[in-house]
Amino acid sequence: MMKAIASTAAAVTLALTSFVAGAADFKPAVAYDVTGKYDKSFNQAVFENGVTQFNNDKGMKIREFEPANDAQREQGLERLAKRGFNPIVVVGFMYGTALEKVAKKYPDSQFVIIDSVVDLPNVKSIVFKEHEGSFLVGALAAMKSESKKLGFVGGMDIPLIRKFACGYEQGAKFVNKDAEVFQNMTGSTVAAWNDPARGSELAKSQFTKGADVVFAAAGGTGVGVYQAAKDEGKFAIGVDSNQNYLHPGIMLTSMVKRVGLATYEMFADAQNGKWDAGINALGLKENGVGWALDDYNRSLVSPEMEKQLNDIAAKIKSGDIVVHDYMSDNTCKY
Repeated sequence: MMKAIASTAAAVTLALTSFVAGAADFKPAVAYDVTGKYDKSFNQAVFENGVTQFNNDKGMKIREFEPANDAQREQGLERLAKRGFNPIVVVGFMYGTALEKVAKKYPDSQFVIIDSVVDLPNVKSIVFKEHEGSFLVGALAAMKSESKKLGFVGGMDIPLIRKFACGYEQGAKFVNKDAEVFQNMTGSTVAAWNDPARGSELAKSQFTKGADVVFAAAGGTGVGVYQAAKDEGKFAIGVDSNQNYLHPGIMLTSMVKRVGLATYEMFADAQNGKWDAGINALGLKENGVGWALDDYNRSLVSPEMEKQLNDIAAKIKSGDIVVHDYMSDNTCKY
């Protein structure tokens, strides 16, 4: 009997030791992009709905890194990997090249990149079907518009942002085939993500042409777009995180990418030993993208508009409506 008890105790001790060792291996970190965790958009969604929520729920502190410039991306990732942080969530496609170098150098470390694909055995790539969410807000914009003219202001002119624009155009023309969509990109360098003055200028030029709703997929530049809409008495649509609160009564909605939720789930999977490499593509069906309806914009969206938009969303999920992905062929032919 004593032998059996001793054997059981040893097994329990071994199991506890294994659990503690596994817990000790979990040392999470996140690397934001240069716009920082308070960008009111993409990075902030990761910070608030992913990192902060996980910290609060699990009673722990995730290590955070914010680069001051482009050169610090690779330096920061290497420093985190060298110090044993695992997994490391990397925010934004601009990290792609840096992550590829660091992940190869530290093959035993686990990395997660949001909004890009790095094809390595120790990297999880999370991408989103932005064209589906953009289709929805384009449809809503067309429902709301009196002029049948809509605007789109993108940040850096890259295929990913063209993907937003193309989805938005498709949604608008699904609701009203006569809708006209003006499109402008802010620039061709990373500075395009943080130029509110230029965003305001582009939005006002679209309003001058008759647009009465404008969608910004431009990071910090979008702040200028939204302010221009307020100044001109028009409507704006936010992006990535729910930005409805920025200008109540002006923000028609926001095209949300649930990057925070994806971040939270990646940390939880790693903590539970379920982390794996590969690609996750998250759309409406996977609850990865959507549109925001809350107290800040409730008065702008009628029950009829809400029902119509929810019906469209259901058809996209079922496959009855197929939204063309610009990045599949670098065209917006549909």
